[in-house]
Amino acid sequence: MMNSIITGTGTYIPSITKENIQFSDNRFLHVDGTPFENNNTVIIEKFKSITGIEERRYAKNNLNTSDLGYLASKKAIEDAGINPEELDYIIFAHNFGDVRANAIQSDILPSLATRVKHLLKIENPNCIAYDLLFGCPGWIQGVIQAQSYIQSGIATKVLVIGAETLSRVIDHHDRDSMIYSDGAGACIIEKTEKPDSGILSHAAQTFAKDEAYHLFFGSSHNGNNDKDVRYIKMNGRKIYEFALSNVPKAMKEALDKSGVEIAALKKIFIHQANEKMDEAIIKRFYRLYKMQAPKDIMPMCIHKLGNSSVATVPTLLDLVLKGEIENQEINKGDVIMLASVGAGMNINAIVYKY
Repeated sequence: MMNSIITGTGTYIPSITKENIQFSDNRFLHVDGTPFENNNTVIIEKFKSITGIEERRYAKNNLNTSDLGYLASKKAIEDAGINPEELDYIIFAHNFGDVRANAIQSDILPSLATRVKHLLKIENPNCIAYDLLFGCPGWIQGVIQAQSYIQSGIATKVLVIGAETLSRVIDHHDRDSMIYSDGAGACIIEKTEKPDSGILSHAAQTFAKDEAYHLFFGSSHNGNNDKDVRYIKMNGRKIYEFALSNVPKAMKEALDKSGVEIAALKKIFIHQANEKMDEAIIKRFYRLYKMQAPKDIMPMCIHKLGNSSVATVPTLLDLVLKGEIENQEINKGDVIMLASVGAGMNINAIVYKY
């Protein structure tokens, strides 16, 4: 059976840096619109201690999500050294489409994948472009779909993009707004005849009975704002408990399918949602094997880049591959894991050998 390998990666990290201190003048409110007892200095310090986020990146007003995806894709294509006309599929994972700066409406007509194909000037009509909505795990799910296309013999080269401009869908009266950021990551997936390299296995799940609305669109915490304008909202406590209970099991399922011993796992690239949560997930994952997590197993970029949803895992992977994160590297033969959790509630994981 044909397997799939990542032959190129690329990111676009927006140029506007928003530091925690810049939220000092925000009027943070409870869900019912009442103010917090603590001042913003205390709120921001507690936020940093839990999430690990010190600053995040926002896109310039003239750039939309599809533009970020295009800029990351160009780098991935150059890194892979391919002709974009050879692409069989363009899969664009996002959650909110193109939201123009200072606008209140999402634009997904045409699809963001189609917009990237247009910007890349690809003429080949057999290059199929479509969007994927799968919450924060969307980019990983796109890689899983690319693997399926390649294994079925209908594709040889696939571009998978994850991009988001979350800064344009946040409620500035909601302290959770400090988590979110903008960014894009992309990769080229190609077929390989080597069965012992590339994607070795994967696992994916959707929990929707009681968990479907842990993340949702809701009104501003400020009751004076327009109630018809919606913002990204989350039940942080429920998400934390859900992730700790379920993500390690999905990661174990993927690893067990691969036949790789856990001691051989060199790196885990997990969705950059919350540093404390990610650390707890990794600890519970290793506990399933009655082991302690090795030092430096989990690269992190959340401290400076925040949570850019679908973009976090491909961005982190690219930064490590390009030597941009201190004391983190991937070498030939290394086995890594990609894992994510997000709206749906969706979970997925991939075991990959370089």
